Formats: sequence, structure tokens, C-alpha cells
Amino acid sequence: MAYTIVLHMVSADPVVGEVHELPTVADTLIRLANPRRMDGKDIHYLSENVISVYWPIDRINFIEVLGEEQEEEIIGFVRE
Repeated sequence: MAYTIVLHMVSADPVVGEVHELPTVADTLIRLANPRRMDGKDIHYLSENVISVYWPIDRINFIEVLGEEQEEEIIGFVRE
């Protein structure tokens, strides 16, 4: 089962993406698939073709695990 998470990193904007498994206490890296900003746009410091990124756990303040409703609410947008 894939989880959509928000990584809140030290001195950087939050990053949204998917993980197949939540990290455990023993993990030193976290693999994030489809990394993007909270508004769904590309992350400026990653190449445009990137589909997965590994971040060291020690660079992360905390992780939010989103449900399906929250994911649509945060990432999606509608113009009126």
C-alpha cells in the first residue's frame, strides 16, 4: 500500500510524495516517489525527470501521513 506523505525538512519547504512503506526507527534514508511541492509544482533543485529521491532521515523535522481526502484538499486546486 502506498502512503502519501509530507516531509518537513530542516531549512527547506515541505515536499509531498508517496512511499510504499513508512520509515522505521532503524531507517537512515527515506525514498520518496513523485516528489513535488505542496502546490503540486516541481521542486526547483531537482531535475525535471526525477521520479524518486532518497533523503537522509536526519534532515527531516517530521513527517505527515495524509489520508485520501487530505491529499486532494492540499494538492488539488480549482480556479473560480
